[in-house]
Amino acid sequence: MIKRILKWTVSLVLLALLIWFEIAYWTSTNDCDQKTAAPTNPMKAIVYCDYGLANLKLENIEKPTPNDDQLLVRVRAASINPYDWHFIEGTPKIMRLMGVGLRKPKDTQLGVDFAGTVEAVGKNVTQFKPGDEVFGGRGGAFAEYVCPRATRAVALKPANITFEQAASVNIAGITALQAIRDKGKVQPGQKILINGASGGVGTFAVQIAKSFGADVTGVCSTRNVDLVRSLGADHVIDYTKEDFAKGTERYDVILDNVPNHSLSECRHILNPKGKYVMIGGGGPNDGRWIGPFGRVIHALLVSPFISQKMGMMMADANQKDLTVLADMMQSGKVKPVIDRTYKLSEVPAAIAYLEEGHARGKVVITVQ
Repeated sequence: MIKRILKWTVSLVLLALLIWFEIAYWTSTNDCDQKTAAPTNPMKAIVYCDYGLANLKLENIEKPTPNDDQLLVRVRAASINPYDWHFIEGTPKIMRLMGVGLRKPKDTQLGVDFAGTVEAVGKNVTQFKPGDEVFGGRGGAFAEYVCPRATRAVALKPANITFEQAASVNIAGITALQAIRDKGKVQPGQKILINGASGGVGTFAVQIAKSFGADVTGVCSTRNVDLVRSLGADHVIDYTKEDFAKGTERYDVILDNVPNHSLSECRHILNPKGKYVMIGGGGPNDGRWIGPFGRVIHALLVSPFISQKMGMMMADANQKDLTVLADMMQSGKVKPVIDRTYKLSEVPAAIAYLEEGHARGKVVITVQ
C-alpha cells in the first residue's frame, strides 16, 4: 500500500510539473510590441523579441529617463562579451528556467559594457555631473542611451584612453582582476598560467598579473604569440605546437578561459597548494542544456578531497573595481586590446565574429 501511495504521489508531482512547464512556456512573453510601438522620444537600440541571432534588430524605442539615483549617459561605444550570446541564444537552456525567459527572452535589450558622456543626473546624484566621461556596465548597452545607477558599475573614464577602449573594460577587466586578486590570490613571484591569453579576459589578465608581480605564462595560437608577449607575458606557449598540460612546469595558479583540458590534466601541472580558476559561462558550442556547469559541479565535488583549490568565478561588477582598473589604465599598467570595431547596426555581425572564438582582445561597437 505504501509503495502504491508513493508511486502515485511521485506521478502526480511529475504531472503537475509538466503541466506547469507547458503553461509557463506557452504563456511566456515580453514587452517587444510595447517597446517598439511609436516612441514619443525615440532612440536607436538593438532589440530581440525571440531567441536567436537572426532575431536581432535595430529599432527605435523610447529613450530612458533617469530616476533620482541614476545618470543618463549618451553611449559612445559598447563591447561584446560571450555573456551576450548566452542571452541571445538562451543557452545553456537551464538559464531559461532560472528566469531569463522560457520561450521568449524576458529582457528584450542586449549589451552590458558601455562608455559615454553624462547628459543628465538624478537629484540624488552628487559624484557625477553632465559632461563627465564615464564607463561601466548597464543592461541594454547596445543603444544610444543607458541609465546606470550612480553608485553601481560606473566610473570616470581615464583621459588617456578612448571611449572604445573604456567600453571594453567592464566584464572582461573586472573578471580578470577578481580572478587574479580574489580567487587566485596571486602574490609577487608566483607562477600563473593563463589559458586563452589573447582573448577578452586573457589580455587583461596577462597585464594585471604582471602588475601583481607574477611570473606569467600565456597560452595562445601562433598568430597571437607576439601580442601576448607584448602585453608582458614572461613565457608564451603556442598551443598548436605544444600542449601545456604535458609540460614539466608547475604553476601556483591556472586561469582557464578556454576549458579545453580535463580537470585532472590541469591538476597535474598545479602545485600541491595551487589554485585552478575557471572563467565564465563557456562557449557557444558547450552543452546546450547545462553548459559549463557540469565541469563546475565536478570541481566542487573534487575540491574537498584535494589540497588544490578548484572553482569557477563570474564577475561581480562594481564601482570600486572599475575605479581600480581606471587607475591601472591611467598609470599605463593596463591597456585594453581591441580586435575589431563595428557600428551599432552591425551588432549581429560582431556577435557572429566573436562566436567564432578567434577574437584578439575585445570586439567593440561604436555608437554614432
